[in-house]
Amino acid sequence: MTTELFFTILTALLAASLWIPYIVGVNTTEFEGGDQPFHRPPDQSNMLPWIHRAYRAHQNLLEQFLPFAVLVLIGQSLGVTSWWFGLLAGIFFGLRVIHAFIMTLNLMANPFRPIVFTTCWAITMAYGILLLVLANGTAA
Repeated sequence: MTTELFFTILTALLAASLWIPYIVGVNTTEFEGGDQPFHRPPDQSNMLPWIHRAYRAHQNLLEQFLPFAVLVLIGQSLGVTSWWFGLLAGIFFGLRVIHAFIMTLNLMANPFRPIVFTTCWAITMAYGILLLVLANGTAA
């Protein structure tokens, strides 16, 4: 297994688990309209701030993980490898773990949160460009 595939699997497991803090929060908080919050999801403006942040951390990861994972899988299917891919995937995973914890716990002060998001976006762009360059180089 390549390093980039290993970190992509870890990121997928993180994304698959980040719903848990949100659900715990929703199920342990009383909202207007009764005790059945899943008949109609609660208005996010009525949520405790940490519950809303947990929801956003999950959504934010999903927004960035899909394009990154697709690029990793394309690279794997083409057999294009570079130590850069493993490095980028490791940094991406590490930043997403940090983001999830410090955003949910409200330790994510500006400008750190947008820096993490933008860095992960830049990693995805770099991964894709490197993939295009290397894939075209091997096709020639």
